[in-house]
Amino acid sequence: MLNVVLFEPEIPGNTGNIMRTCVATNTTLHLIKPLGFSLEEKYIKRGGVNYIDKCKYFVYENIDEFFSKNKGEYFFFTRYGHKPHTTINFKDIKDNIYLIFGKESTGIPKEILKPYLDRCYRIPMTANVRALNLSNSVAIAVYEVLRQKNYEGLLFDEPHKSKTYLED
Repeated sequence: MLNVVLFEPEIPGNTGNIMRTCVATNTTLHLIKPLGFSLEEKYIKRGGVNYIDKCKYFVYENIDEFFSKNKGEYFFFTRYGHKPHTTINFKDIKDNIYLIFGKESTGIPKEILKPYLDRCYRIPMTANVRALNLSNSVAIAVYEVLRQKNYEGLLFDEPHKSKTYLED
């Protein structure tokens, strides 16, 4: 099972967008407090549109509670990583996969990363940008996992058969 973990997310629009990505990809979302916003629908609806109610997510008081309740393969996305995310071989992983992202302003604290230095990855970019937008980073990482697993469980065709734009 594919999972996205947001450590102390701060911007409701990003989390709403990530919720929409999670619904689109059958990915479970894990949110680690404190959150920089309320999870009331009016705060995150703009990014999540009408999909928030379909998002499977869990909220944790802190990172220790998350780690104690979730076992599997952890992958940390951080500007401190030295390997591109594309070097990870997700194809043969049978355990739960957790893609872990930090808060928008400061990322994942170094004390959390230290035991997992061999599991820290960076999405390559120019020196002109410190980091990509959080929701964009999550989408890039989620779709890399899915690409390697041949988009298992996802549709390759429009689900609404009444729409035949290319066939008309």
